[in-house]
Amino acid sequence: MSAFVDEANLNVRGGDGGAGCVSFRREAHVPKGGPDGGDGGSGGDVWLVADRNVASLLAFRDHPHRRAGSGTHGQGKRRHGASGDDLEVHVPVGTAIHDFDGELLADLVNDGDRWLAAEGGRGGKGNARFLSNRRRVPTFAEQGEVGEERWLHLELKLLADVALVGYPNVGKSTLISRISAAKPKIADYPFTTLEPNLGVVRTDDAEFVVADIPGLIEGASEGRGLGHQFLRHIERARVLVLLIDLAANASAPPGEQLEVLLRELGDYRPELLERPRIVVGSRADVAAPDLDVPDDLVELQISGVTGDRLPELVGRMATEVGAARAAEPVVDAFVVLRPAAEGFRVVRHDDGSFEVIGREAVRAVALSDLTNLDALAYAQHRLRRIGVDRALARAGAKEGDTVHIGALSFDYEPDA
Repeated sequence: MSAFVDEANLNVRGGDGGAGCVSFRREAHVPKGGPDGGDGGSGGDVWLVADRNVASLLAFRDHPHRRAGSGTHGQGKRRHGASGDDLEVHVPVGTAIHDFDGELLADLVNDGDRWLAAEGGRGGKGNARFLSNRRRVPTFAEQGEVGEERWLHLELKLLADVALVGYPNVGKSTLISRISAAKPKIADYPFTTLEPNLGVVRTDDAEFVVADIPGLIEGASEGRGLGHQFLRHIERARVLVLLIDLAANASAPPGEQLEVLLRELGDYRPELLERPRIVVGSRADVAAPDLDVPDDLVELQISGVTGDRLPELVGRMATEVGAARAAEPVVDAFVVLRPAAEGFRVVRHDDGSFEVIGREAVRAVALSDLTNLDALAYAQHRLRRIGVDRALARAGAKEGDTVHIGALSFDYEPDA
């Protein structure tokens, strides 16, 4: 049986763009063939896709790197390079994606939801693209752009209609094994269940998913007993079933158990207290003979071992789930859009150097072969055209000051 993994780090990288080609048409009887270098192909993108057939994040635990295909280089005779293949990375439905600063980037809650995780690099232009009245023999082409790379933190929050919540060893695993085809580990000691179990419950006119959440203890909302790891799987449940241990050897009286469970749920997420809930007395078959449980405390007394009143409980679950589904709106994936940044800005550092930050300026440098004098002159022309020289002057740059643009560093020389 494979391990259940609900947190993982993932490194994604878009494919690199292919380089443009420097080529000139050379054919008999064509004395002025001109440049004919083709463009490089664009790199592929990396997409995260929610897939209901994926159960956990286990695939990323030991192999966290995912790469899209790179574009191929351009060739002569205006032959363009092929684009790299996109890569789809399948994750469980209910996966939340954060950056390493904790910001939520996407929340994939429906089967088929997609999010662009890393963009492929743009292919470089071939020298045929630089032909102009002033540049009759372009001897340079653009290099391919490096694909975007980033680390992401993935967190799975199970999507279940019903969450079974209770103290350790209260009979949650026995219950889910009786009302569904789930086969959790069952034993007579606390914390037998160390990971959530899902089961599908089917009745004549309803079908819903039940999650067996590992046992909660007092202080779970503060992280005790791996509380945060367990509680997050309750967040998306439509209905909560609170199991209260009625056994003679229960660790606390029924009223105290309910009080602790409600307090921990409220401390973790106050909105959980607003969810529909069913309070159920569990292990009634081994309850003390003189135990008196008020009707306003426990709605049903069941036994997962004998099956007593389980059909009634399943019927209540189906009713509550149906009402909750009808009342809630359709939830779409949450995705943070990343509009292309426009323009650039100049930052002055404490050491007196200046840095130009902005995609267009960095691209002008990164895509140019700076060992080629013609390419260097073209990069300088592009920077001047978008206003980098003027911006540096306004920022206070003086002749000889160090300027950084991407990986390039040079001494500033103002225009004459």
